[in-house]
Amino acid sequence: MSNEEIREQEQERQEEKREQEVTEGGLPAIEELSEEELLKAYDEAFKLPQEGEIVKGTVVKVTHDEVLVDIGYKSEGYIPASEFERLPTGEPNVKVGDEIYVYLLRKEDPDGMIVLSKQIADQRMAWERVEKSFKEGTPVQGRVIRRVKGGLRVEIGPLKAFMPASQVDLRPVQNLEEWVGKEIEARVINLDKKSRNIVLSRRVLLEEELERKKRQLLETLQPGQVVKGVVKNITNFGAFIDLGGLDGLLHKSDMSWGRVDDPSQIVSVGDEIEVMVLKVDKENEKVSLGLKQLTPDPWETVEEKYPIGSVVKGKVVSVVDFGAFVELEEGVEGLIHVTEMSWSRRPVHPSKIVKPGDEVEVRVLDIDKERRRISLSLRQVQPNPWEEFARKHPVGSKVRGIVRTLTDFGAFVELEGGIEGLIHASDMTWARKMVNPREILKEGDEVEVVVMNVDVEKQRISLSLKHVEPDPWLTVPEKYKVGSIVEGEVVNITDFGAFVKLEEGVEGLVHISEMDTKRVEKPEDVVSIGQKVKAKVISLDPIDRRIGLSIKAYKVEQERKETERVLEKYTRPVSAGTSLGELLRKTLMEQQQKQKSD
Repeated sequence: MSNEEIREQEQERQEEKREQEVTEGGLPAIEELSEEELLKAYDEAFKLPQEGEIVKGTVVKVTHDEVLVDIGYKSEGYIPASEFERLPTGEPNVKVGDEIYVYLLRKEDPDGMIVLSKQIADQRMAWERVEKSFKEGTPVQGRVIRRVKGGLRVEIGPLKAFMPASQVDLRPVQNLEEWVGKEIEARVINLDKKSRNIVLSRRVLLEEELERKKRQLLETLQPGQVVKGVVKNITNFGAFIDLGGLDGLLHKSDMSWGRVDDPSQIVSVGDEIEVMVLKVDKENEKVSLGLKQLTPDPWETVEEKYPIGSVVKGKVVSVVDFGAFVELEEGVEGLIHVTEMSWSRRPVHPSKIVKPGDEVEVRVLDIDKERRRISLSLRQVQPNPWEEFARKHPVGSKVRGIVRTLTDFGAFVELEGGIEGLIHASDMTWARKMVNPREILKEGDEVEVVVMNVDVEKQRISLSLKHVEPDPWLTVPEKYKVGSIVEGEVVNITDFGAFVKLEEGVEGLVHISEMDTKRVEKPEDVVSIGQKVKAKVISLDPIDRRIGLSIKAYKVEQERKETERVLEKYTRPVSAGTSLGELLRKTLMEQQQKQKSD
C-alpha cells in the first residue's frame, strides 16, 4: 500500500470519527451552546498546536515508512520513518503508545495531513538544553564519536560538539583514539548559535573537582595523620604523592632513616603507599610527608647497640676528602675521619684505603646522639705499627726505608708498617753539624739508617744516616794535622768559599781569601764541583768539626820549595858547556810544567 493510499484511508477514518461524535452527541451544535461555552470553545481553539511549535504526542501507528502521532489536533500527523533509528528488522525503533516530542511543520499538507518532525524537535530541545547549561554553567552529557583534527567530536543527543585535545584531561592526552566511544561529562565553554558551534571542556570540571577536594583536604589534614596516596612523580629531591586532589612532597630525606641517593630506589610512579603528614601549609597549599616516620627511629637505641670502645662491622657508603661514612644499620652511619684511617702520618686520600661497598670492621670512638654523629676508627682495630716497630727494632739497630719528604730541618723516611721516622739535618753527615738535607738526599732514595729513639706514645722515631758508619772525626786530628798537605774533591761552592771532601764524613772549607795568591771575586772562577784540588791544612777544630784549608798556602809552599830546589841547583858545579842562562831557562820551564800538572 502506498503512502498516498494510507493518507486517504486515515483521512476517511478521521471524517467518520467526527461524524460519529456529532451523531452520538459528542459535540453539541453551536446553536445549543451558551455564550460562556462559546467563549470557552473559542479559547480552546487558540490553544491548539501552532506551526513551528514543539508538542508532545502519542504514537498511534507504526509502518515501515511512516509513524502516525496524535498531538490532540483534528487529525494525526505523520513523521517519516527515516527520522527514527532502525531496529535490526528494519522497522522504526518506536512502538504504539510511546509519547514523543515532535515539531509541527505544517497543519495540513496537500493531502490534508499534519506534517511533523521528530528530528527538528530533538535538535531544538537539545539546543535549548545546551544553551541553558552554557548560561548556568552546568555540565552536559555526551558521547565521543570520533577523533578529529585538534581534538574530539562529541555527540550531545542530536547535536555535535567539539572538544579540543587540551580540554580532554588535566594532563596532555597521548592517544585520543582511546576516548572514542566513551560517555563523558563536560562543560560548554563556547556557544555560537548562528554557526551552531559548540565547544566543550572536560578539563574545567576536573580542575573544579580537584580544587574542591584540595580545599577539603587542606581543612582535614593534620600533622601526625597517616594517609594513603599514589606516587605521582619522582624528582632528584623526592617524590610527589597524590592524596586525592592534593599533591604532597615526600622529600628523600624523609623516605628512609638511611641514606637515599636516588628516590626511585624507594618508590615508583603508580605505587600506592601510606605516609605521615608532617606539615600542612594552608596558605601556600603545601603538604610535607614522611615515610620513615612510620618506623622506629634507629638512633633511639644506638648507645645500647654500639657502646663506645666496641668493635662493630659496617659497610662503606661514601668516601670524601675528609674521611669515609660507614653504615652500621639502615639509618645509622658513622664517620671514619681521615686521621683514623691508618697509622701512617703521610697524607693519604681515604679513597686509597677504602671504597664504597667495602665491608669494614671499626672501633666506636664517640657517639653524639643529639647531633646524630658517630666517630669511628679503622686504624684502631689494626696492630699499632709503632709498638711493632719498637719491639722489632731497638735503639741502635739498622733499618732500611724510602725518603718520602725533604724539609729544611731533615728528611722523613717511610719504614715498614707505613710509619715514618725523621733524619734530622744534624744526623745527615759527620762532615758538618747542620746541612741542607737536599744536598745529601732526594725523595725516593732508599737509605739505610740507624734507629736513635722510638717514642710510641707520641708516635715519633728518630733516625740517623751518619751513624751507619763510625765517626771519622775520631781520627781526624791524627790524619789532618795543621800544616799537612791534603787532596780532596770540591763538593759545594758558596759565596764565601768551597767545601772540599777529604773522605766520607770529613770536609774542609777553602775560604775565598785562601783560593789563590791573587784576589778572587767569585769562587767558581777558580774551582768547580767535582774538581780535585790540593790544599794545606791551616786550622783544625775537632769539637766544632771544622777544618780550614788553603789552596793559596799550598801554592806558596810549592813555590818556596821550588825556589829552594833551584837555588840548590845553583850551588852545584855546572857541567862543561852549560851556561847559567840555560840552566835558569830549564828550571823555569820545569816549574811551569809542574804547576800545570798540579
